[in-house]
Amino acid sequence: MSDQSQSVIETRGISKRYRRGIFGQKSFQALNDVSLQVPAGEIYGLLGPNGAGKTTLIKILLGIVRKSGGTATVLGHAAGSMNARREIGYLPENHRIPRHLTADTALEYYGSLSGMSMRDIRTERTRLLDLVGLKGREKERVAGYSKGMLQRLGLAQAMLHRPKLIILDEPTDGVDPVGRREIRDVLKQLASEGHSIFLNSHLLQEIELICTSVAILNHGKLLKTGSVKELTAAVKDAPLLLQLTGPEAAIRKLLSAYSNSTVREVTPGAFEADVRLGSQTEIDSLVDSLRQSGISIWRLARREQTLEEVFIGIVGAAAL
Repeated sequence: MSDQSQSVIETRGISKRYRRGIFGQKSFQALNDVSLQVPAGEIYGLLGPNGAGKTTLIKILLGIVRKSGGTATVLGHAAGSMNARREIGYLPENHRIPRHLTADTALEYYGSLSGMSMRDIRTERTRLLDLVGLKGREKERVAGYSKGMLQRLGLAQAMLHRPKLIILDEPTDGVDPVGRREIRDVLKQLASEGHSIFLNSHLLQEIELICTSVAILNHGKLLKTGSVKELTAAVKDAPLLLQLTGPEAAIRKLLSAYSNSTVREVTPGAFEADVRLGSQTEIDSLVDSLRQSGISIWRLARREQTLEEVFIGIVGAAAL
């Protein structure tokens, strides 16, 4: 297992300015003073709208793009160094695998690029193709693969040389819900085995389902970092979430007495309601009124925020 006290990625004041035009007279600040620590053994999410600088940061960590300022280390080595790159598995966004290859021959090709022996490649690929759900399809040409199958094969190539850190750029983009679930399951298993995973995605629901912690970027600036649990925790004045069963008319009439309350039918006879109350006395009174009206209370809790709501709130506040 990984040493949880160590950071697999650490950046201090990273900046990147792209220069444009014949003489570089125009410029664009893609990253601005980004300082970030990614603990070992986690699935860590990098969030941000299009143009936030997420892919630029990943390319700096991999040595594909040269930073303009600051420092960055990956697994204790300078970002982009050969020592760091040997221990990283990478799945780029919109990766392309030559269509004439099969899963077997594709992994032979990528493994050879990593300096692996053919014996080691063949040993690892059997295990990995089983892990990603491609067992029995290894002899088929990738030209006939679905997007989900291609992404799973991409994961296999990223893991082939047993890297300590796996960096994924939009791994579930364009994949159907079943394929996304399968990829999530693979990533969770990898994390349970001690791998560290750095994941860039704009699919916030996917991030919320799989990541331990996240960082939010916008316009090249780091706005927020923290655990998903901390960021989405219910705040003190959050509305109550009620799950109720009973006559709809009675539920709506009773809750209409509370300002800003909302009621929605989930299934016939079952309802969810958001009610904003200021004190425990008001909560007790509401519970008593519901019971006296013959309405069953299945759940009563402070409503937690979704990661999407947190993200929109943080990014929106930064724009003001």
